[in-house]
Amino acid sequence: MKKTHIILLVGIAALIVGLLSYSADFSTYDSITSAQNKPGKFVHIIAKLDKAQPIEYDAIKNPNYLSFYAVDSLGGKTKVIFHNSKPADLEKSERLVMKGKMQADHFECSDILLKCPSKYKDDEKQLQKEVTNQTSKN
Repeated sequence: MKKTHIILLVGIAALIVGLLSYSADFSTYDSITSAQNKPGKFVHIIAKLDKAQPIEYDAIKNPNYLSFYAVDSLGGKTKVIFHNSKPADLEKSERLVMKGKMQADHFECSDILLKCPSKYKDDEKQLQKEVTNQTSKN
């Protein structure tokens, strides 16, 4: 074989390995209960901010620590810890889409997406169906 063929084969093999490792990060929407059954696995959770519980955030002491409680549409509840600054209008958001991993006693969140109440009304029903379908499959 020529050197160019060998280099080309090594490049293709590296590309395949890269694609396979990237695909391991794909996840589905889960309910809080199903995420609790998958500790350490990367998941997306759709929930609401539990306004009855306090939000713990102190921008002076530690601007990269936020904790609050979230409740999903099926009634599951968990403490959420987010190691970043508090998103603007967290309290006003209708829905939260959180990415992260469930730990023993809390959800370790790596990213939060806030959903506006009026703009996503149709998407809300679709997302709730997806969560219900995922829960019933597990």
